[in-house]
Amino acid sequence: MGFWRNEVIEPILDAGTQREIADQLSWISAEPANPRPYYHLAQLYRSQGLQEKALALLLEAVRLNPNFPEAHTALTQIYAVKADYPAAWRHAVASNDKDAAALLERHGVPKPPPPTAE
Repeated sequence: MGFWRNEVIEPILDAGTQREIADQLSWISAEPANPRPYYHLAQLYRSQGLQEKALALLLEAVRLNPNFPEAHTALTQIYAVKADYPAAWRHAVASNDKDAAALLERHGVPKPPPPTAE
């Protein structure tokens, strides 16, 4: 399997991913205020293990559209892995995705205390 995976399958997958990355970058150039290509590019970078690049793109996506649930859910996952639990919960709540909150609860991620009125 080593030959097929290393010499045939992986190069084909890598080439396809690079084409998709180029497409998303072109979309961003054409529509810089559209959060969707930032989200899609972030997901491609996540698949390549480029978490910091993905994080920056997802933050840009939610800056452009604060009500973008898929981007908030992806941020929930990234922040949970980074052990930034307050940020993970903030994005889980912003996503309005029960699965994002359930993921954090299932893994015992502590909820931040509620804000206090001063």
